[in-house]
Amino acid sequence: MGTVVWLRAKGQLTLPADVRESARLSEGDPLEVELTEEGTIVLRPQKVIDASQAWFWTEQWQAGERDASGQITAEDTVVYETADAFLAALDDPPSPRRAPRGRRRSR
Repeated sequence: MGTVVWLRAKGQLTLPADVRESARLSEGDPLEVELTEEGTIVLRPQKVIDASQAWFWTEQWQAGERDASGQITAEDTVVYETADAFLAALDDPPSPRRAPRGRRRSR
């Protein structure tokens, strides 16, 4: 069973600190409130994304993030000894048949 909270005069209630921390809620965060057919009240945190950061949450960008995370987990990365070597690799990316000029991360 969950924690019991009391509804105050103006319809306010206080969510326990452990619930706020687990849900990563801060003061001023919006919550969607739903009353189900069974009479259950459901609160869903709604995080507002700044318009200048919305690109990060597109499906295309998230697919790239998943791919990059998989490569890092598999240690399929290249380490460049200098910034110049890294920048040179950007100008002349390796072909599928040629290894990158940096060194492979050791496993």
